[in-house]
Formats: sequence, structure tokens, C-alpha cells
Amino acid sequence: MSRRLLWLAVLLPALCVAAPSYDKVRHDYVSTEGVLLDRDGQPIHELRLDRQGRRLPWVELADISPAFVEAVIRAEDKRFYEHGGVDWLALSDAALDTLFSSKPRGASTLSMQVAAMLEQNLRARRDHRTFGQKWDQIKAARALEQSWTKRQILEAYLNLSTFRGELQGISTASRALFGKQPAGLDEPESVLLSVLLRGPNAPVDTVIKRACALAKTLSASRSCDGIERLARTALASPQELRASVTLAPHVARALLTPSNRRVQSTLDSALQAFVLDALNRQLASLQAQHVADAAVLVVDNATGEVLAYVGNSGTSSSAIYVDGVRAPRQAGSTLKPFLYELAIEDRILTAASLLDDSPVNLETAGGLYVPQDYDHDFKGLVTLRTALSGSLNVPAVRTLSIVGPEMFVDRLRALGLDTITHDGDYYGYSLALGSAEVNLWSLTNAYRTLANGGNASALTLIPESKTPPHRVLDRAASAIVADILSDRLARSISFG
Repeated sequence: MSRRLLWLAVLLPALCVAAPSYDKVRHDYVSTEGVLLDRDGQPIHELRLDRQGRRLPWVELADISPAFVEAVIRAEDKRFYEHGGVDWLALSDAALDTLFSSKPRGASTLSMQVAAMLEQNLRARRDHRTFGQKWDQIKAARALEQSWTKRQILEAYLNLSTFRGELQGISTASRALFGKQPAGLDEPESVLLSVLLRGPNAPVDTVIKRACALAKTLSASRSCDGIERLARTALASPQELRASVTLAPHVARALLTPSNRRVQSTLDSALQAFVLDALNRQLASLQAQHVADAAVLVVDNATGEVLAYVGNSGTSSSAIYVDGVRAPRQAGSTLKPFLYELAIEDRILTAASLLDDSPVNLETAGGLYVPQDYDHDFKGLVTLRTALSGSLNVPAVRTLSIVGPEMFVDRLRALGLDTITHDGDYYGYSLALGSAEVNLWSLTNAYRTLANGGNASALTLIPESKTPPHRVLDRAASAIVADILSDRLARSISFG
């Protein structure tokens, strides 16, 4: 009996063992990337959540280039469709080489490799397996072939294998190395990826040599020059997997977690893209005024759903991780509508009340407070409508002196401006001109309360996650203030 037949006779009585189901392997597979979806279920942002390796979502065999599948089978297991999990001829040759050659080689089929990926105890130790491990791997591969189809085994192999560095799975490798989906891989790209399976971190020259040899077996006329150029370009530097869509980084970081990797939001991806573009065009026009960054929040007044959330200008921002929607900033004149609403609600003033826009000196604990309008001009007697529309400072301060800083602080907190943490005496009369810090999130919702006739409810980034409204502002006073804010003629005194 020849040595090859003797080896086969020893291995044939392999025992069957239980194999995990294909469905369980698919279920347990977890991508390292989280995906934020917009209100229509379309991806709006990808975010890495796991630093252990890099894996994109599982890709089905039907969505992988046939050229790549052919190259993998030729390189790794040319009799894949003929054997039942173990290529006995290849295994016997490998065993003989191990016994009698100075260059031992392995003969693991794709089924055997998948079995080792699924079972920790079957993985090689120090680049080789013990005889006991190899025997167990053979049994596991045969069990796998009895419960899985060939397509399922091949699909699992292509999704679970490491290709280069931390890149795991064909989808990840294809995106990182060639910037395309697996379905679009051509023959040179397929050949290059296939040889990486044997040595994911092999030197570039070694990869090129192996790729050229494999290419010759696939096509006798295939030139090695193109493969070499492709390899030196794709493998020249550390591979970077760029997210396919990056429209809402701040929302993604807020909503995506290791336990919630795929979340649908209320955002509208088309509107989000439009807002980001409009913001950057506006910033470009304001460079001479040294305006460096901005944030935008767009909400549906009726539902409280956030439709666009742009925390900064994006890649052009000097602080890309700073969320301008949530970061506290001095409110400026944005608090004036709520001050006048309170005065109207308490029947202290009406829209037609005359307010004095003239120099005033107010005594405070820190000395005299002398407010001025931004144009350093005074308009004399003006109506409340004109004072609010024109954003005049002195009338606002005079109104606060009547209403009282403490009452105004209470109202602002009732509107949800929870960054206002001190009492009225701390802020003093400057509160009328926005000396307190607020964030765009709560300020936008306060204006939404005005738009909704004084009824307040929380903003939401999650569909079907709404809070019941409750009254904060007087309906009639809110309507008057809303009418004033939409009065273009009244604004002309300051803004033309």
C-alpha cells in the first residue's frame, strides 16, 4: 500500500460532530460599524463602534463579484465543489511534505478554515496546528458540510476571513482597498484580494509574486504589470476604511451604541445635506467678518421631530467634534421675545405700548449699567412692536426692570432653558440682552413653543417618541409676539 493510501486509510473513519447552524452564525455576526438611518430608512451616517478589528455588515454571496469567487476557489480550494469538507488528496500530499520535506504545507479546505473560525479550539497555535487539532478540524468540516450548503460555507468564509491588518470580511477589504462594493471587483482586484487570504500581512513584494502566479492560472495572457501597480497603490499605506455616508456625526454619536448599532432617526437626509451645504456657503461669505463656524437645527413645529441637525461646518471646522447645537453660548438678543411675551401676558405692556429708547444709567451691585443699541443710536419713543422687531436694547432693559430678573429667569427655565442655573440677581439687567448661556437645542424648542401658541413639548430625534404638550406661555400673548416677529415693516427701523 502506498504512503498516500495508508494516510487516507487512517483518516477515513472521522467521527461526526455537531456544527453551529448557518442562521446562528449570521445572527451572531456583528459589524463594528453603526448605521444611523434617516426618517425614510436611508443611511445618513456610519460610525465605528468597536475597536477590535473592522467589519462591515455581512454580505451575501450573490452580492460578491463572480471573478473574486473564482479566484478564491482557485487559490484556496480548487476542488471545493467536489469534496465533502476534506480534500483527502491534498491532505495526504501535505502530510507527506510535512514528513519528508523541508517546506511543510497545509491543506485546509475552505470548509476546514470556516470550522476553525467558528471554534476557538481549532485555531492554529504559533502558526501551526497539532495533530489533534487537525483531526478535530477535519471532523468539524465534515459536520459543517452535512448541515450547510456549499454556498453558505463559501459566503461565511468570505465574510469571516481577515484580508489585511484589521480588515475582516470581503466587504470591508473591498471598500478599504479599492473604494468599491464587493460586487464591483474586477479580475486584478479579485486576484490581489484572494492571495491576501493566505498571508494577510505579507510584504507587498510577496503579495505581488503570489498574485501574478495566481493570475497566470486564471488567464494565460494576464500581464503582471497591472497587478503590481495595483498592489503598490492599494497596499502602500495603512488602509483606511472611510464611511460611505457622513452627514450627521453628532446625532450618530448620540444615538448609536454597541447595543444599538442600527437606529432610525427623524432626520431627513436630503434636507440635512442641503443645510450643511447652505451653512458652508454662508460661512464662506462671512470670512471677512471672521465668522469661523456655525450650527443649524431644523425642527417640525407641530411634532417636535428634528429634521436637520448640523453641529458645525464639518470637515472645514477647526473643532469637528464640538457640537454647536448642544454647546452653551451667550443668548444675545434671542431672549427678548420671551421677555416681551411675559410683559404682555402679565398685562404690563401691549404691542402698542410706548417704550423709551434713550440713554439710561442703571445702578447695580457692580456699578452703573449703561446699555446701548448695537448701532450706538437711540430712536426715542417707540412702540413695543418696533422695539422687539428692531431688537432695540434699551427698551428691553427697561422692560426687564419692570418685570423683574427673577420672574424672567423662572420663565426661561419653564421654557426648558436649563443652562440658566443662577438666580435673577446674578444676571441682573443684562439678562435682557442675553448675558446667560443657552444652547441651540433648547432655544429652538423655546421658539417652537411660541409658534405653537404657548404649548411646549420636547424635541425628539427618534420617530414615534413624542411627549404630550403642556402650556407654558399665554396663548394670546404668544400670538401677539409671533405676529410681531413676522412683521417686516416693523423691522425696518434697524434692519432696513
